[in-house]
Amino acid sequence: MKAIVYRRYGGPEVLELTELPEPKTHVDSVLIRVRAAALNPADLALQAGALDGAVETYFPVIPGWDIAGVVVRPGLATPEFAPGDEVIGYIRGDVQRAHGGLAELVSADVRTLVRKPRTMDFAEAAGLPLAGLTAYQAVVHTLDVQPGETMLVHGAAGGVGSLAVQIARSRGVRVIGTASPRNHDYLVSLGAEPVAYGEGTANRVRDLAPEGADVVLDCVGGGVLAATAGAARPGARVASITEVGVPGVTPVFCRLDSADLAALVEFAEAGELHVRVAATYPLERAADAQRALSTGMPGKIVVEIA
Repeated sequence: MKAIVYRRYGGPEVLELTELPEPKTHVDSVLIRVRAAALNPADLALQAGALDGAVETYFPVIPGWDIAGVVVRPGLATPEFAPGDEVIGYIRGDVQRAHGGLAELVSADVRTLVRKPRTMDFAEAAGLPLAGLTAYQAVVHTLDVQPGETMLVHGAAGGVGSLAVQIARSRGVRVIGTASPRNHDYLVSLGAEPVAYGEGTANRVRDLAPEGADVVLDCVGGGVLAATAGAARPGARVASITEVGVPGVTPVFCRLDSADLAALVEFAEAGELHVRVAATYPLERAADAQRALSTGMPGKIVVEIA
């Protein structure tokens, strides 16, 4: 099978297209023909060796945690799937090795898979797992947003932020989102009230919500919470997907949870959740896809695999 691998740490330049044997499947794993794999900033960090002290790595590595594809062969202990079923998966492993999503075939633990939303094509569906789980777990579990509350989302047009906006709106929450002006129309289409980044952001939020936000989700980092502290009411619940160890701020880490992933599928099929795809690339241009991801292009970068 064709696959993208890296044999040493580095940037997009270390990626190479190669031929590898078809992956083996265990009794509780499923062989998937990958149709699309979404890229995430975590892919670049791991590939650069940023977590070498914490994550075991065995070269060559096939990168990519988010996939959408078709079941080729289910394992003996996976009766929930049959050949031809369309699925999505968050296939992050405990170690980095040749089992990622940038390949024609992948063997995935059945616990990492759920059926693909019927309302999404493969490229959109591939962009859902990591960003969707992070957004869902932040909004529903960590912050427990409630109907009638006002939520401020920093980086509301990004991969996680845009999904958090939609999930919060589906729960009857008023959402104010910070974003660059070019993305304001997009936020309005999601049901959010946009405000611009930069000096005066807290005042602009207070113009819309004089008593301040009840809940704040930071999807940007870089000190944005400190810079806009006046946008939140006293006692507001605050979480961040980027900041760790900040007093009063709960960090959010994505965890594989098949029930949460299935809930995202239900949101999508109810028309309440959409994934914005910024660009797609063929497998042989995976390095270009990583370069595009590094530019901060709004929306998901997806590698499509024939």
